[in-house]
Amino acid sequence: MGARLLQLLAVFALCFASVRSGDWLSGTATFYGGADGSGTMGGACGYGNLYNDGYGVNNAALRTALFNDGASCGQCYVVICDRSKALGTYAVVSATNFCPPNRSLPDGGWCAPSRPHFDMSQPAWENIGVYSAGIIPVMYQRVKCWRSGGVRFTINGCNYFELVLVTNMAGSGSVQEHGGEGHQHGVDADVQELGRQLAVERNARRTGAQLQRHLQSSTGGQSIVFQDVVPAWWQFGQTFFNWQQFDY
Repeated sequence: MGARLLQLLAVFALCFASVRSGDWLSGTATFYGGADGSGTMGGACGYGNLYNDGYGVNNAALRTALFNDGASCGQCYVVICDRSKALGTYAVVSATNFCPPNRSLPDGGWCAPSRPHFDMSQPAWENIGVYSAGIIPVMYQRVKCWRSGGVRFTINGCNYFELVLVTNMAGSGSVQEHGGEGHQHGVDADVQELGRQLAVERNARRTGAQLQRHLQSSTGGQSIVFQDVVPAWWQFGQTFFNWQQFDY
């Protein structure tokens, strides 16, 4: 009885920490990726190893409208069993992938653009359903993200084409604006494009320069400047972070 009460209190606490207010919404959920969640690594958000990027196995692929062309990447949702069908246990998942509609099925199947649907990792799913259930009705709400450590920046590309990926973002979990500057011998490097989770910077030959990043969260507009978060000795493929983190 004590364990059940603690579970319910945890759900209520997550509700109060919601990034945006609103009633519980109804949807459906399935699972993919295997019992260890290994099949959920990578995905449409550009994340690689979800452990290294700060998300672990409590993740989900979102259908078209929820995914919002990638703007929802990194956001957090609490998902519970539909209380009209069963007593609700819950899972908190991060959006890390896209669940595409199945064009061979009527209306696109369970990941139809019009259906609020979560294709969850199996470990997260098993908090709210049993393996044999297949597809279950759920209630969901977006909530504040809690992450361990600071925001992370991974740099890939080549000298004239840089891809800067933001991961492990708390608060809203997702980026509204993303840009930066490079400092080498007191000269600002050229930055041409602002994006969301993934910033594409063309003609930005900045190897050997310290890099400053600035981010704005997608909810509430909190802005943080990460001063010289990437040292001058950086190489492509490396990930850097400090202890700055978002609250909302």
